[in-house]
Amino acid sequence: MKHKVWYITGASKGLGLSLVKKLLEQGYKVAATSRSISDLEKAAGKRSENFLPLAVDILNEQSVEQSIQDTLSHFGQLDVVVNNAGYGLAGALEELSDKEARANFDVNVFGTLNVIRHAMPHLRQQQAGHIFNIASIGGFAGGFPGFGIYCATKFAVHGLTESLAHEIEAFHVKATVVMPGYFRTNFLTSGSLSTPQQEIAAYKTVREVQDAHTNQYNGNQQGDPEKAAEVMIAVAEQDNPPIHLFLGPDAYQFAEAKMDVVKTDMEAVKTLATATSFS
Repeated sequence: MKHKVWYITGASKGLGLSLVKKLLEQGYKVAATSRSISDLEKAAGKRSENFLPLAVDILNEQSVEQSIQDTLSHFGQLDVVVNNAGYGLAGALEELSDKEARANFDVNVFGTLNVIRHAMPHLRQQQAGHIFNIASIGGFAGGFPGFGIYCATKFAVHGLTESLAHEIEAFHVKATVVMPGYFRTNFLTSGSLSTPQQEIAAYKTVREVQDAHTNQYNGNQQGDPEKAAEVMIAVAEQDNPPIHLFLGPDAYQFAEAKMDVVKTDMEAVKTLATATSFS
């Protein structure tokens, strides 16, 4: 497995950086992207035989395509793609502007699609490969006041990954949606979590949740990103990797609670809701 080449977006910090470092430690070849090549090289190291740092704008298809070509030129192959680039957005649905909401979708969803669109021709041709799309437990359980748009982007990543997995299985390419819980990265800092330009005072619950995330949870998350990276590497080595990868005991707790609620809601109206066929 260690001869395979990994391509990771959003690799200058957070889970992406932990994954890059862990892979290089274990002897894998890694192409890593960031908007800033200097930030990436400072965090992960300079270009070498096994490491290719790349400055990429994932919203620019030409930039993405060029990075894929550079990866192939440097390593001669591409095997595992990790769509990790993204950022958080806090704020009630009413108070977030159209521009703020669309910008979050552009990076978290359409940036991911840009990478998939340009990586798949190579994976499909070689009849092998694996795509990891990093979502969030907030892409499965949406009960987080003030994170509606962010959750919506990650629900989108979840849904498109499920479809992708079935679209590409004929080419022997795998797809996995990764849903981490709270991990101790810089995700809850100002550089990775945006807030509304126009807050509405009435949303006291949203402000409380927002404050808890930035001032209480931040720096105290129980999840170890290095262990998360190890899990992803292990899953990539499996012959039949899962489509759904929940990361962390808290992610499992949120997911199980969500499934319980769904089952309860279904049963509550089952007789009524299933009496919809033509008589």
